[in-house]
Amino acid sequence: MSSDDINHVLALQDPIVKSLVCTELQHGVLIPLKTTLEMGENHAIIRVVITRAPIKSASAAISLLRNLLPEEIVKSFPHLRRCAKPADLPAHLRAQFMNETPQSRQIHTGKSNWIYIIVGPESSVSQSEISRKLSTVEGMEEEVFMRTVPVPELPPTSQVQAAMWSQHFWPTVYRKNNPLGPHPSLISRSTDEIANDAVIWMTLAHQIAQRSKEEGCGEAIGACIVHRLNGKASIVALAADARWHKQQNPGRTGNPLAHAVLRAISMVAQKLVRAENAGKELRSPSGVEFDAFQDAPILADEQKVLDVDHPSPSGYLCHDLELYLTHEPCVMCSMAILHSRMGKVVFRHRMPLTGGLCAEARGHGHPQLAGADWGRGLGLFWRRELNWSLIAWEWESVGLLKPLLVNYEVHA
Repeated sequence: MSSDDINHVLALQDPIVKSLVCTELQHGVLIPLKTTLEMGENHAIIRVVITRAPIKSASAAISLLRNLLPEEIVKSFPHLRRCAKPADLPAHLRAQFMNETPQSRQIHTGKSNWIYIIVGPESSVSQSEISRKLSTVEGMEEEVFMRTVPVPELPPTSQVQAAMWSQHFWPTVYRKNNPLGPHPSLISRSTDEIANDAVIWMTLAHQIAQRSKEEGCGEAIGACIVHRLNGKASIVALAADARWHKQQNPGRTGNPLAHAVLRAISMVAQKLVRAENAGKELRSPSGVEFDAFQDAPILADEQKVLDVDHPSPSGYLCHDLELYLTHEPCVMCSMAILHSRMGKVVFRHRMPLTGGLCAEARGHGHPQLAGADWGRGLGLFWRRELNWSLIAWEWESVGLLKPLLVNYEVHA
């Protein structure tokens, strides 16, 4: 996207947004995050038991297995072909089975009348019992063929991977989905939705972060929350880190409840409450000596955005909203993002030791952190065991925004 295109996108924004942007905009690149499963567990291997039967007896053998085995075993491994002709097996399996006995060589010669069948996971089936039952099927070998082979435990995430696994393990099917994370089409569609104006929201987060640092309110960390409807995006909240604000005896971490993410989410909540209470006479809350959350506007730009009403004050807190951050959020803020039901998250700088969204091993691949081992990344944006998932991107600036340097040990 050229500078003219970006300026055209900015010209279409609300006046409040145009008044906030005070630097030249240049494009960045959106890079979807990988889930914890995509980072390593997608190559987990499990051993399965296979047998073989004459094609004319295959239906009887399969029916016997279905009646004998639990449903979860029968329906396991939908990404693998339950039945495979000898010619469809990977070359190394064909060679192994063909050279075992003279009968095996005959089975693998010419147009075979036999078929190989997956029985189930080695750990879940009794080979002796299966063999005894299959021996009653007409046409089976005198000594029922039973072997174990390694196969991928989880489905492939692309046609290329399915083809590779078919050559190395067992005939594999790609069902055009991604069991390890967001569906590829969802990522592509969502990326297209935000690509044109992401630079605007990242720039605003960058600006507010700089001002917070300059005024001593907090670290150089900023957040911007956006609502998008029918292709048009509207700013909902703008917040800087305020961990040092009103701290009498600042410690090493400052006020953890005044992180930019928590303040921005709270500002969304304030707008929703304001809309709900419109027209009602409410008593002002009594003053408190210290507000731990520091969610009242501290900087002028925060106040400007808070004064504008929420464009769609309905539904749950941050449902379907977009969050743009200068830095990868810490674990606390990552969970706040999930609990608020945020729809999308984009951040600029990774926090390889303290971030909660990335799935890569903490400290890995960063020369300046050589020797640091802070364990596995959490990848909290997409975890099966959590009750909410969202799409997250890393945003790489290719323009004028200079990096905002924050110590890697800081929890953003």
